[in-house]
Amino acid sequence: MSENVTLPALGESVTEGTVTRWLKKIGDTVAVDEPLVEVSTDKVDTEIPSPFAGVLEQILVQEDDTVPVGGVLAVIGTGAASAPAPTAAPEPVVEVAPAAPVVAPPVVEAPVAAPVYSAPPVAAAPAVAAPVAAAPAATPTTTDPTYVTPLVRKFAAEHGIDLSAVAGTGVGGRIRKEDVVAETQPVTNVAPSPAAAAPVAPIAASAQRGTTEPMSRLRKVLAERAVASMQQTAQLTTVVEVDVTGIAAMRQRVQAQFVAATGGKLNFMPFFALAAAEALKAHPKLNASIEGENIVFHPTENITFAVDTERGLLTPVIRDVSTLTIAQIAQQIADLAARTRENKLKPDELGGGTFTLTNTGSRGALFDTPVVFLPQVAILGTGIVTKRPVVVTDAAGNDSIAIRSMVYLALSYDHRLVDGADASRFLVDVKNRLESAAFDANLGI
Repeated sequence: MSENVTLPALGESVTEGTVTRWLKKIGDTVAVDEPLVEVSTDKVDTEIPSPFAGVLEQILVQEDDTVPVGGVLAVIGTGAASAPAPTAAPEPVVEVAPAAPVVAPPVVEAPVAAPVYSAPPVAAAPAVAAPVAAAPAATPTTTDPTYVTPLVRKFAAEHGIDLSAVAGTGVGGRIRKEDVVAETQPVTNVAPSPAAAAPVAPIAASAQRGTTEPMSRLRKVLAERAVASMQQTAQLTTVVEVDVTGIAAMRQRVQAQFVAATGGKLNFMPFFALAAAEALKAHPKLNASIEGENIVFHPTENITFAVDTERGLLTPVIRDVSTLTIAQIAQQIADLAARTRENKLKPDELGGGTFTLTNTGSRGALFDTPVVFLPQVAILGTGIVTKRPVVVTDAAGNDSIAIRSMVYLALSYDHRLVDGADASRFLVDVKNRLESAAFDANLGI
């Protein structure tokens, strides 16, 4: 008995998906809810679990091919273990040939034994012996060496790291780039003084240098959206400088209590998100969209935040941010970011954002001029928080130079709706909220 595996609905507006990688081969045994194939849509990359248990008999959609929602991806023989000898082994070769070549997915890099269906079984042997011997059903997909992404493989090769000796910290033991990076770090118990610090190692050349590869579906979607946004909107950027010394002191003061209460560290992002959401309530133009000749002012502050992944930039959404505590925002950022990087995000968690926050400073940049993506009209970029000498004026009007924690906030906006004065008023409100550092009542711990 065989069952068809179809592409499920992956969101309200998703009508099709592109197969990016098969996680199982023809002849492999599959358990219910075990990841079977990776699919990319215009909203999310995700794993499709098997709805049936059995043996993967046919793969009907090859990698990089697109299939509509409801289309058949594969065929699983749910009764393969007890099938009669004359029909169990040769069936896949006969039926698959007209529709699609029966080959292992090209992503598989590890040596694999020849498919058991390439030669008929010995007449005296039970027909069920071949598929059972060829498919180690107990081995989880996520521990297979082929589950390591090409970028991680290249990085490991460049640094001479044996992936078989690396312990993965991703879902199901998946090896992530961070795991390989950790293997390249020297172990030391004594922190060297600045004077004795070793010279910076030269930057290693990427294995992609001088090569050509096709654009992924996600990169194509990002490219199309970016070009459309720049062509259809009038964008410019306004920047302010903010003194966050008070927030830095608060973080140090409550860090231990925050970790004990939430399980995660307290960084600057939740403060930026809450300050922006509160200001959006007073400046609805920044939390709006243009539909034809109408302006739609959104009733809630749903903040999209940018997550850098190996596949490209993805933007999950935190809803009703102005009603949340710092702890709730921090927990949602950590959860959504982790699931985004591990392909565990639901499609609807990427939609419905009304304003975007991007942490440019996470990679050391002072600030940038971020691109507004339609249908939103504004995006706030937060630069790196760095200590530097600034002029400080006391209550009596006396100036002095002090070491302060400073950050640049860069707001890009659609000039069709938002004027420079609107942007400046919004940024000043965000600046004042952050510099007051009056967040004790908002911590939520």
